[in-house]
Amino acid sequence: MRRILDAFAAAVESLLEHKLRTTLTMLGMMFGVGAVVAMLSIGAGAEKEAMALIERLGTRNVVVRAKQYKPEELTEIRKKSLGLSLRDIEAVEEAVPGVAFAAPRIEIEPYKIIAAGTKTEAKVFGISWRHRELTPFPLAEGRFFDESEEQHHAQACVIGAAVRRDLFGGDAAVGKDVKVNDLWCEVIGVLARDQSGVTSVQDVSVASTDREIYMPYTTAMRKLDRDPLKAPLNELVVRMDPDAPASETGAVIGTLLDRLHGGTRDFEIVVPEALLRHSRETQELFNLVMGLIAGISLLVGGIGIMNIMLATVLEQTREIGVRRAVGARRSDIRFQFLITAFTLAMAGGALGIAMGLGIARVVAAYADWPTVVTTWSVALSLGVSVGVGVASGLYPAVRAAKLDPIQALHAE
Repeated sequence: MRRILDAFAAAVESLLEHKLRTTLTMLGMMFGVGAVVAMLSIGAGAEKEAMALIERLGTRNVVVRAKQYKPEELTEIRKKSLGLSLRDIEAVEEAVPGVAFAAPRIEIEPYKIIAAGTKTEAKVFGISWRHRELTPFPLAEGRFFDESEEQHHAQACVIGAAVRRDLFGGDAAVGKDVKVNDLWCEVIGVLARDQSGVTSVQDVSVASTDREIYMPYTTAMRKLDRDPLKAPLNELVVRMDPDAPASETGAVIGTLLDRLHGGTRDFEIVVPEALLRHSRETQELFNLVMGLIAGISLLVGGIGIMNIMLATVLEQTREIGVRRAVGARRSDIRFQFLITAFTLAMAGGALGIAMGLGIARVVAAYADWPTVVTTWSVALSLGVSVGVGVASGLYPAVRAAKLDPIQALHAE
């Protein structure tokens, strides 16, 4: 232990004798490690965000969405197909193996949302009471509507956090009335604040619930007006059995709906499980590419360490000769130079970690991009840094150990 401490003390003393050269050498390792930590944290944050969004779609779900068309196109399409409807739900539940149940979703185009004399803007959806089994709807206040309210076309609604803030401020919202177009609905629940915002995964949009209002789909269908050219349903969500294969089930649903719609592909199918798999593959590729780029920086830093160690060998040739003459073994000389390289790499790696953490915080604060600094990314970065540093110092250490004591003593 004493030997190691003495070697570290000698290494620090040697490095401090040439502060500028030592600092410039450490910069290579610092930038390399900082890049690795920052890139991996940004990648981990993006993966976490994608996972959360895919979870909102439901990894055991298959989502069927009505395609959007221009008014002039809808006229021709409706001659062949009525679009997504309740009939499609019945057919999917009866004919497709591995389907537990399916639930509809209708979007209403609101032109007026009023409560307590205050207006706001929001999207309005009619959904099934079973949607809470399909996607997460965390509540901050009140409750969600139930099967009985759906069957009796209850004028009840659940509102998002931003809608609640706009209409009621700090007052209680549950039990108050909200007017959606010409329909008054009682607020029975308020959703928890959604931090994700409007975004997308693999070109599939996933909207925030903060500015959304939900009511029973039966109420929306019977008591609110919709464009007759549009499909009766905007979306239907199919819940699969635990052992049902997602992609195969999605393909069967697509084939069935093609027949029901007269061969008109006026819908699109989204399989969240496939999105999850593709997202992970993309993230792995991102990590690999960023790791290679950062690795080049580490390699450059390693070359810098080798350069400074070779210069140190030349500068300390006479000192090495003296140490060998008074009894130092070759292994002692080699060990001393390896410790010096290790110290240099460790110092650069530690500064690089601090730099990477700083970059991650700046990106998270100012670029509105989620970052997650993981323990393994820090350990990997520091481990690679030290490994590259020691490997770079190995050749100079061996060269120093092989110096002939007689020649070293006569060196100028």
